[in-house]
Parts: sequence; structure tokens; C-alpha cells
Amino acid sequence: MNKLGVHALVWAGDLTPESTRKVLSQTKAAGFDLAELSLHGPKVMDLALTRDLLQEHELDIGCSRGLTFDADVSSEDSATVARGVSMLEEGISVTAELGGGYFGGILYGAMGKYNAPVTKQGRRNAIDSLKRIADFALKKNVTLGLEVVNRYESNLLNTASQALAMIDEVDAPNVVVHLDTYHMNIEESDFMQPVLQCGKRLGYVHIGESNRGYLGSGTIDFSQFFHALAMIDYKGVVTFESFSSTVVNEQLSNALAIWRNLWDDSMDLAKHAREFMAGGINAAARAKSHH
Repeated sequence: MNKLGVHALVWAGDLTPESTRKVLSQTKAAGFDLAELSLHGPKVMDLALTRDLLQEHELDIGCSRGLTFDADVSSEDSATVARGVSMLEEGISVTAELGGGYFGGILYGAMGKYNAPVTKQGRRNAIDSLKRIADFALKKNVTLGLEVVNRYESNLLNTASQALAMIDEVDAPNVVVHLDTYHMNIEESDFMQPVLQCGKRLGYVHIGESNRGYLGSGTIDFSQFFHALAMIDYKGVVTFESFSSTVVNEQLSNALAIWRNLWDDSMDLAKHAREFMAGGINAAARAKSHH
């Protein structure tokens, strides 16, 4: 059975000690195995407290972030690239200090709407930066996940095949593809091919509905997606992601265009998601074993 995770923004918009306490206790109470923390402002985090709470609640941890335009490793400006690299190194260090082994997200450029395609030099800078941070991460036993996101959040990786091509070029053993159903729904032709294409290189999964609300309330073919995961024998983490104007993170909520209120009750949303995911994964596993 896959470990099931939930994104911290289901519970709280920041990682102050008080919010971290809430995030981790609620994650446990809702029945999840892992909390994904978004490192969009790690300065306020109390790492020792977070580590203690993870142990107390017996939870695993995954970390994620996206870069900003002034710290964009796919920029042509070397100072901007350098700021991006140090931001990524900070994220990897925080992940390792928390006892985590996974740092994913938009690690290859800024998270936001670009006004032009990536340049040749910009793409080369992104690849060189990823080579460097993959090396840095390897020494800390951290796997890097390149999250494939839609055209409004990146001009570099919008499909699984683009991510696989970039991973080939980066050529590091600890870089994997991170797929997210919300983004796949916009950019991929279906929910099966990209998963089969990734195969063993799929390292992390985000489950999000087409409207980023309650699972099953939108248009995504989750059954097809869970069957695809079963077909490649995916053993990794499956993390629920949902955003509503009820819980706001200054940087992230606006970057993700969370303008509408899709839910008020975090616990109801999370428990429903956990059941939905476990049910889908189990059904796909049973279907596979009957073939």
C-alpha cells in the first residue's frame, strides 16, 4: 500500500510553531502517513520542534517549493540563477534536517506565468543548476522531484515527456518525475500514457481535483490514473493537494490563483480525500491481481 500524504495548506497557511503543531496533529488525526510542507518562507520554521512533532505523531515528511522570478534557475542572468540555486540548497538542507528524503516542486524555474518561451541558454542554466543541486542533495540522501505543472505555472515542464527528457540530460540518480493530476488534466492527453511512460522514474504523486476542491467533485478520471499507477507497480507516496480561500499563504495562494472558496472544513475535506485515495488505489490493485 502506498503511503498517503496531505499538503500542509489543507490545514494552515504558514509554518509558525503554532501552525506546524496544527498541521501535524491534524494530518495524523485524518489518518495520513505523511505531511508535505511547502517551504515558501522557511525562516519562520522551528526545525527542532517540527522534527519532534513528526516523531511524536509518527509521520513521514516531504517538502516542496517553487522558485520565484528573482531566483529563477532558468533565467539568462547568472545572479538570478545563483539566487535560485541557493534557495534550492536551503530547501534540501531543511528537508534533510527534518529527517525527510524528498524535496520536490518547480525546482527548475519560477512558479508563475511567463511572458515568453524559455531560451536555449535559460534551459541550459536550469539543467546545470539541477546537476549541481542533485549532487548536493545526494550527499544528504534527498531525492529531488521535478513537478510537471501547467502552462500558467511554468514554460519549461508541462508534460511528463518533457520532464523525462530533462531528467535524461541532468543524468543524476536521485532526480525523479513528480506528476500531479490537476496539472495533467490541463496538459496531458490522458491519465494513463504519462504514467506508463515514466515507469520507474515516477517518484512522487499529487492528487488534486480539476477545481482543486473535493476529490470526485470535478472532471478528473481518477480511476484511470490509479489503474496506471498499479500497472507500473508504483510504490511511492500519493499526496492530496487542495486549495481554498479559507486557508491562505501570502506567496503561494496568489501564485496558484486561489480566488474561490472551495471548502471550509479542512478535516472533512481531508478525511474524504484519504478514503477516496485509499479506495481508488485498492480497487486498482484488486483489478490488476484479477488479470
